[in-house]
Amino acid sequence: MTSPPGWWPAAAAGTIVLAAAILLWMGREPICKCGYVSLWHGTVNDSGNSQHLTDWYTPSHVIHGFLFYGLTWLALRRAGFWPRLALATLLEAAWEIAENTPAVIEHYRTATISLDYYGDSVLNSVSDILAMWLGFWLASRLPVWLSVAIVGVLELFVGWMIRDNLTLNVLMLLWPLDSVKAWQGGG
Repeated sequence: MTSPPGWWPAAAAGTIVLAAAILLWMGREPICKCGYVSLWHGTVNDSGNSQHLTDWYTPSHVIHGFLFYGLTWLALRRAGFWPRLALATLLEAAWEIAENTPAVIEHYRTATISLDYYGDSVLNSVSDILAMWLGFWLASRLPVWLSVAIVGVLELFVGWMIRDNLTLNVLMLLWPLDSVKAWQGGG
């Protein structure tokens, strides 16, 4: 890995700041309406979910980092770590903005068990982007087999704990299935 040109890390960090500004402009809450910030919020089906620093969906953003590292390594291998991280940050920030639009929030509420989901706080969205950075950095350091194993363990563990994970989240966003929704609801 070569030393970073100064503007690539700045571009990645600036993307986070810009995403936060856009989310605030969209009317997203800066922090939880409860008035405090928790390092971990472990209750999925309440108004504090996706409002604090980390929650049960944080591992999916770490997985985004693993996936973005792999995809950018395949497509832009010569670009180096920092340009690829800047691109991954742009993709993750775009997702955070899209995920917090009224249309996507309403889709989550109608197609999934996330009836109390009202979008992420800006703090949670920024933390999600930083979780992606962690996954991207880990993928740059670990052997591929270990990266794949970590992704598998995270998906299985979170799926077991809350009946949801990145795979189910994408499935239910793109192709909602009543049988999956019933299972996620405990039925």
